[in-house]
Amino acid sequence: MLTTGALTVAPAQAAASAPSIAAKGGYVMNNATGKSLYTKAADTRRSTGSTTKIMTALVVLKQSNLNLDSKVTIQKAYSDYIVDNNWASNAKLIVGDKVTVRQLLYGLMLPSGCDAAYALADKFGSGSTRAKRVQSFIGKMNTTAKELGLKNTNFDSFDGIGRGSNYSTPRDLTKLASAAMKNSTFRTVVKTKKYTAKTTTKSGGTRTMAPWENTNPLLSSYSGAIGVKTGSGPEAGYCLVFAATRNGKTVIGTVLASTDGPTRKSDATKLLNYGFTR
Repeated sequence: MLTTGALTVAPAQAAASAPSIAAKGGYVMNNATGKSLYTKAADTRRSTGSTTKIMTALVVLKQSNLNLDSKVTIQKAYSDYIVDNNWASNAKLIVGDKVTVRQLLYGLMLPSGCDAAYALADKFGSGSTRAKRVQSFIGKMNTTAKELGLKNTNFDSFDGIGRGSNYSTPRDLTKLASAAMKNSTFRTVVKTKKYTAKTTTKSGGTRTMAPWENTNPLLSSYSGAIGVKTGSGPEAGYCLVFAATRNGKTVIGTVLASTDGPTRKSDATKLLNYGFTR
């Protein structure tokens, strides 16, 4: 009887139970099929912090005839913006330097540079003034959200420093990341742990920037991690959109409003582990 009991219990033990996470919202899906693997307040709208920059990057990469090697001159407005926003996360871009679009994407996604986000919005928005170009770019972000069917997402900023109506949900951010991960340049950028940009100075020389390090902690701690983006802020808490591939299966997901950096990482790790058992 004991043997029979052991045999009947084993399958139940093998089926992992859904993990408990500190984050207020979470979602995981199978990237190939779109099947939901885990949900926690998956459709509740929350502030997204710098996970917003996934959309910033996607809008840039969707531009027709995009030249990743075209150069953008860094304006004083971009560095002033960093100071005005209490030294927001930045790539430490230097006024007057010429930086390629490709480099700006690394500066956007690795150190989470709000200065890089501003430069990209200014470059790829339309209008006769910087303010109009930025608003145009944010408009493109919202148009792309509608195209992707993200019904609970709205952007009012190019970097996540919102003005009250910058929000998304774990499900929507996961779908957004899945769409972005179809772009090979995006995939290459978000899995890069460290990147050193060589920019062109005002006088025509070459400046080697201090290396940009990826803020995503899973890249160095989770086997198979391939991206994608952290976010944090007073309103957003600690957020992470994450993806990993093991044995040909890619699991992708989001945690929003976790309690701190280490817990955000732990939440994401638990959800990835669970996702790979489903």
